[in-house]
Amino acid sequence: MWGMPHIEAALSRYRPHSTTVLRVTIGLIFIWFGAMKFVPDASPAQDVATKTMGVLSFGLVPAEATRPMLAVFETTIGLGLVTGVLLRLVLAAFFVHMAGVFSALVILPGEMWNGQLATPTMEGQYVIKNVVLIVACLAVAAEQRRD
Repeated sequence: MWGMPHIEAALSRYRPHSTTVLRVTIGLIFIWFGAMKFVPDASPAQDVATKTMGVLSFGLVPAEATRPMLAVFETTIGLGLVTGVLLRLVLAAFFVHMAGVFSALVILPGEMWNGQLATPTMEGQYVIKNVVLIVACLAVAAEQRRD
């Protein structure tokens, strides 16, 4: 029977691996979402990402180049998180990417907000949920710093 001592024992065995599991899981999500961007119209975030990149690059990055660029960037971040290779650089790239993602909340207000205070659209919710990924990668970065 699974009682509290069994749960505590299982958690004790998991604890030393928790940051690695977190890092690999985030990496797999990034690979998955990045891979979708290799296929036109496969990513529900494609339009917002393209518009955001257009504004952030002052129109210097053509819209048709944005999707494949983001696909490569996101899958590279994902592979780095999964493998742990060049992890500090990968985490830096992740945080830069998240800054770009969150900028959409400000530079595309018509698409991110329903016009009322604190009521995001579906696209806005898609962006805001990345707070969880940011906090998770902060935990990974903190663990990396200890090593």
